[in-house]
Amino acid sequence: MVKFPYHSPLSSPLSPPSVLLHGIENAIGTVYALVAYHVYTVILFTWTDYKTIFFPVTAFACATAPVSSLSTFVQGELWIWIHLLLCNVSNQARSESEDAVNRPWRPLPSKRISQRQAVALRWITVAFCIIWSASYNVGLVYITLALFVTTFLYDECGLASHPIGKNLCNIGGYTTFELGATTILGHTGAHVDHLDSVACRAISLSGILIFTTIQAQDFSDVEGDSALGRVTFPIYAPELSRAVTLFAMIAWSLFLPHFWGIGNVSAIIFAAFGSAVGCRFYWWRAQGADKRSYLIYNVWLMFAHILPLHARIDALSF
Repeated sequence: MVKFPYHSPLSSPLSPPSVLLHGIENAIGTVYALVAYHVYTVILFTWTDYKTIFFPVTAFACATAPVSSLSTFVQGELWIWIHLLLCNVSNQARSESEDAVNRPWRPLPSKRISQRQAVALRWITVAFCIIWSASYNVGLVYITLALFVTTFLYDECGLASHPIGKNLCNIGGYTTFELGATTILGHTGAHVDHLDSVACRAISLSGILIFTTIQAQDFSDVEGDSALGRVTFPIYAPELSRAVTLFAMIAWSLFLPHFWGIGNVSAIIFAAFGSAVGCRFYWWRAQGADKRSYLIYNVWLMFAHILPLHARIDALSF
């Protein structure tokens, strides 16, 4: 009787279909890992500004526009995020030494990306943002270009190192974000509509508010800013900057409810909250306390940005 050799399934070579399937699985795994790596990298670029830009600007645009549909809301969120990436990459490509002190987990100090790659990504993002805005109308292209000029002045021309210049750039940054997001979220037809008087007043007030209070972001970064040679308001005038922040927070917390005509209870709550935030900056001065105060400041800022909704639908009459 003829005996045929036995091969264990575990020791047998893979059949051609199995080899092909195994290769495809490896390729998919490699592509997935590569995509996940780069997605995580761009998320790290924008991570610290979700609370400072993304959510406050979203709240402002939703209240001021207001939102005309779910589609425009999604479009507005995407527009905000890709422009936020533009600003973050531009800023972080030139501030690796500062981030190594304050935020070592960011893409450059953690060596997830090189400075050369970050600069290239910055220009790619600029081009992408211009194309994105051009898909709506030329007005949004001008807004994107205004934001790019603001970031260029801030990062390349040294205004980030000047206390007044930095605040002026912050005005340009916030107002361009608000203009673009409000325009997109509020459009109802095939074309992007112009802003009405409520939106224009809200954006103008927001710019002044940012100019007078945005030094709140610098108190916890004194060490890193000093290492980079920047002269922010808290570095230039440590005591005066805290007194100005205290006064500005109280003044805005009293003025904005009156301007927008909200109800007495809402006005008292908003005024008390803003005054408490101002007091935190003045009395609690440790770096950890300043970080928490800035987080609470951004919550207050979101509420301040929601107040124009009362002019639309009488939402805060209580």
